[in-house]
Amino acid sequence: MATIWELDYYSRPIVDDQQKKLWEVLICESPLNVGDKSESLFRYSQFCPSSTVNSLWLAAAIKEAIASSPSPPEKIRFFRRQMTNMIVKACEELHIPTAPSRRTYALQQWLRERMEDVYPTHPGFQSGLTPSVQYSSEIPQALPEALLGEKWSFVTLPVEAFEEMSEWEIEFGEAFGLEAFGLKPQTPIPGLIIFSSRATALAAWMSGLELAFVTFDGGPPARLVLETGASDRWILANLRDLSIVAEVKGFESAKVAANQVHFLAIQSHPEAESFAGFWLLQEFNL
Repeated sequence: MATIWELDYYSRPIVDDQQKKLWEVLICESPLNVGDKSESLFRYSQFCPSSTVNSLWLAAAIKEAIASSPSPPEKIRFFRRQMTNMIVKACEELHIPTAPSRRTYALQQWLRERMEDVYPTHPGFQSGLTPSVQYSSEIPQALPEALLGEKWSFVTLPVEAFEEMSEWEIEFGEAFGLEAFGLKPQTPIPGLIIFSSRATALAAWMSGLELAFVTFDGGPPARLVLETGASDRWILANLRDLSIVAEVKGFESAKVAANQVHFLAIQSHPEAESFAGFWLLQEFNL
């Protein structure tokens, strides 16, 4: 199985002895299946003085992380768009592909942990210096006509059902462990299933998009939107029927109850016992 890393390189709410912002690189392994537990996946961190923030320092840090890891990454994901040039240049020097992505669930969880438990213990901590992310909402694009689903349906699966996900027949997909989200075994995880006669082609196309989450866009017009990459948005469905809008809002409420965890699945028809695609997702604000 491929090894994918998630990376963040940015200033932290800490200043050094010269009252300059302290930077840090965080690298962690992406969980790719339900059995992956965040605490057992590879992690690497290193602080960086503001005077040495550049792609050369970052490349050296990534090289050091590779030397201490069980396996080198085949791809590195990053969510902070304002750091794109520096991250891409550093990774190019090491011949590692990069992907702007909001599918950085393990990294976001680790950042929250460090914001709460690590940075406040540093002598240079300043609570007012919280790094931000430059993010603008793009206009949703229409899906390629050949990849439009013919039908879709909202469903739910309890958390405990995902314990058997490794036994499901799935062509394309990605998942993560649910233990860290504090969900009870019976908690319903909401999902959207898209049915298509071109299910495999649709799943293959989506597998290259760095899927982030499915969400309701109230518009106008009201839409069901798939968020991908760093800021891309795709129209899964235009919602003209009030009863369907109510169904989508129910999906959104179920996401809230499940700590925003949900899933997207693709099947050839409602009676199919296999999945052309299945992705666990989580919506979060950067």
